[in-house]
Amino acid sequence: MTEERRTGGGDGPPTTHMQIGQVAERTELSVRTLRHWEEAGLVTPSARTAGGFRLYTERDVERLRTIRRMKPLGFTLDEMKQLLASLDVLAQVPDESGAASDEDARAEAAAFVAECHTRAEESCVTLRRQLAYAEEFRDLLAARG
Repeated sequence: MTEERRTGGGDGPPTTHMQIGQVAERTELSVRTLRHWEEAGLVTPSARTAGGFRLYTERDVERLRTIRRMKPLGFTLDEMKQLLASLDVLAQVPDESGAASDEDARAEAAAFVAECHTRAEESCVTLRRQLAYAEEFRDLLAARG
């Protein structure tokens, strides 16, 4: 069941909220994993029902998909948190004052995102090599079977 709720004081368009089962299905993650990641502070549902059920937005789902993509590449929970925070910083519109602290935060965030990108690239190279080995092995077995 999907609920429509108006957020932001009623000024904006309705926001679609999804319950945890729907999110688990859309992200190909277990409900247990979603709860664990919430407890770890990675993604907090955007809202709750009056009965306390978790409600997620499309933005929450995208954050969960980002985490799901990082997990098999060996990123730690702390690194995942830092990447999500860095992406949030970079998504913000810079302050008109151009405060040095904002610029420093954006530079730090950009550097961490670049570091994660490099690690992801390295992981892709490693995984491609492992896949090639697996395919060679499969072919070897097929030829002898």
